[in-house]
Amino acid sequence: MSQRVTIGDVAKQAGVSVTTVSRIINGHYEKMRPATRERVEAVIDQLHFAPTASAQRLRQDQGHVIGVLVGDIANHFSSLLAKGIDDVLKQAGYDILLVNTNNDQATEKRALQRLYQQQVDGLIIQPDARYFQQFAGMVKHKVPLVIVDREIDDLPSDVTAITSANRDACFRLGKHLAERDYQNILAISAHFADASGQIPRLAGLAAAATEYGLTFRNLETRGHDRRWLADNFSHELAQLSGRTAVISLMGPVLFDLLAICQQHHLTFPDDFGLISFDDWEWSQFVGHGIYLLKQDMELMGNLAAQRLLQQIEQRRLDGSTTLLPVEAVDRPSL
Repeated sequence: MSQRVTIGDVAKQAGVSVTTVSRIINGHYEKMRPATRERVEAVIDQLHFAPTASAQRLRQDQGHVIGVLVGDIANHFSSLLAKGIDDVLKQAGYDILLVNTNNDQATEKRALQRLYQQQVDGLIIQPDARYFQQFAGMVKHKVPLVIVDREIDDLPSDVTAITSANRDACFRLGKHLAERDYQNILAISAHFADASGQIPRLAGLAAAATEYGLTFRNLETRGHDRRWLADNFSHELAQLSGRTAVISLMGPVLFDLLAICQQHHLTFPDDFGLISFDDWEWSQFVGHGIYLLKQDMELMGNLAAQRLLQQIEQRRLDGSTTLLPVEAVDRPSL
């Protein structure tokens, strides 16, 4: 059996350092003479060198790899968030290690430990844990860190966070409903993570209901099936007098609501007003269109990546909180 060609063999024959070879195989040619690059690439072809993962990560001081933790990669939000992050980091010469925590804090904790051991250059986290103790070790070890999408109750002032203005958007929505002569708000939620983005949304709706004299109810669907939701949804509607606005606080809940409407021959806005908190363009084609509270998750990912790169370049943590606006798209379902 022939001996495997190593990155050291390439460096020796090309007359350069191992670090130079590593930078070339990873596509980082900054401050490198074209002749050097051509010489090394010729040796790589001549020796039929296939770099290992460890060779690809070898650098003077950075691996050019960012760890990205998302709560549920199957969720449309998380996928768009990861895409927004990758679009920026790829342009800057970084790769991402994407980890799906499945909205589980134990999985999240293990993932953080693994990524720290792999010496990633920074972390972008859509958190499952609601309190910062889960992530404190990263700050202690000065790992650049950005929290995205979901809010942490006790976030330190030196940690960057980028999320949507969920509470304010829902408070404004409550005011808008009162102005349109709705008397009731019935929210449908599904808290799959402790740090769910639905928490500030519910807080905003509850505050608006108190301020403008509306009745506010919430049905939490986690742990229940569609039949349970159908029974309880019908019961709540029957108990509420006056006009009711039903608000789906996350995309997957909307599918259940639409199925219940079809099964029980309910229509909107005749039987109730319907609002969805998602950014799926197909909602405009349901009925005459569903009133939408729309987040820009790709933009959130872009900004998170940019802030992380700033921390890496400046070699220090930079605490700031950015609240991105939530767009209200007025459609006939209300």
